[in-house]
Amino acid sequence: MAHIKQQIKRIRTNEKARQANQSFKSSLKTAMKAVYAAVEKKDVEAAKQALNFAYKKLDKAQAKHIVHKNYVARHKSELANAVNQLNA
Repeated sequence: MAHIKQQIKRIRTNEKARQANQSFKSSLKTAMKAVYAAVEKKDVEAAKQALNFAYKKLDKAQAKHIVHKNYVARHKSELANAVNQLNA
């Protein structure tokens, strides 16, 4: 355990940020699962709506530096391909 006052404060703020990031990542994964669930049900309208929400979450996560830009690009591509399979 740290003895320096500033380091103790830093540990506290890091823990708060870690929990916030963990919560956001969880909601991000839930949003992506919603897209796959709509695709599974073959519901085009719900899939497109879920895709827009997932895109928003992915972009926000990248802006907050929670996930890497390649992670965002890869998942956007996978989600788009899944939804496009419904249209074909």
